[in-house]
Amino acid sequence: MMSNAEPQLHYISYDAFLTDVRTVARKVGEGPWMPDFIIGIGRGGLVPAVYISHQLKLPMLSIDHSSKVPGFADELLAKVAGKSAAGTRLLFVDDINDSGGTIDYIRSLLGDNGCDADNLRFAVVINNSRSRATVDYWADMIDRDEDKRWFVFPWEAVGANETIVEEALSVPERLA
Repeated sequence: MMSNAEPQLHYISYDAFLTDVRTVARKVGEGPWMPDFIIGIGRGGLVPAVYISHQLKLPMLSIDHSSKVPGFADELLAKVAGKSAAGTRLLFVDDINDSGGTIDYIRSLLGDNGCDADNLRFAVVINNSRSRATVDYWADMIDRDEDKRWFVFPWEAVGANETIVEEALSVPERLA
């Protein structure tokens, strides 16, 4: 269903973001499984990953999935799969698990390259309960069937409003 209506932009405050990343870091830190590396999924997961990395005092790597530029995602994910197969525990971080497309893609590519799934976990700031992908850690849960807000994180809020609206309108199925 296409919608020409303006999206309902929901700007997340910096304080709310800090609370959320601390919540995610606490959940990871209190569990029996602890990563060796935090991996930020570019672009939206980079900032939360940095904060979680500092909170947990763990090193961070990054994978720039959003750019679709060869050499910045798939090839690096193949190397990361090898690290997990060798026993390295990896926590992938993104801003939101909305449709699940990014997480499914990463899991599939890692699987195709021999990763050990027991050494992988996924964390997000906002998790959609109706996503096709599951995550292990999150701060906030939404139901995308009922919650049509377009979440604007603090690092995105510096962009032009027209650009934010354009990006939201590019995925009308999340808004309608």
